[in-house]
Amino acid sequence: MKINMEVRNSGREKPRDSRFELYAWLFMRFSGVLLIGLALGHLVIMHLINNVDIIDYDFVAARYATPFWRIYDLILLLLALLHGLNGMRTIVDDYVHPRLWRRVSLSLLYSFGFIFTVVGSYTILAFQPK
Repeated sequence: MKINMEVRNSGREKPRDSRFELYAWLFMRFSGVLLIGLALGHLVIMHLINNVDIIDYDFVAARYATPFWRIYDLILLLLALLHGLNGMRTIVDDYVHPRLWRRVSLSLLYSFGFIFTVVGSYTILAFQPK
């Protein structure tokens, strides 16, 4: 009995001969570990150490008076955005098969990612207390 081992073409592009996917895979693992630590630190500081009643504009202004908290929040924002965008890119590559729809989906994804990165970074870095 002969088994047909031929793989049918699903209409997808052939994988690129680059190491991008390896680096994206590694980034997901490292950023996930960092995000767990940063997010848990954020939750402890904002919800366990400080009561919700004292977190207001003055509290945030006092935190952002030092560069450490701005950098902390910026790293948390950038890692979360990049981690999420990379995950969505993988989902689009896996489930959106027509080339045109994949390009449109990835273009929208990258555009929204860029907009959120710029707006979030600007908000953190340009914040000036009254």
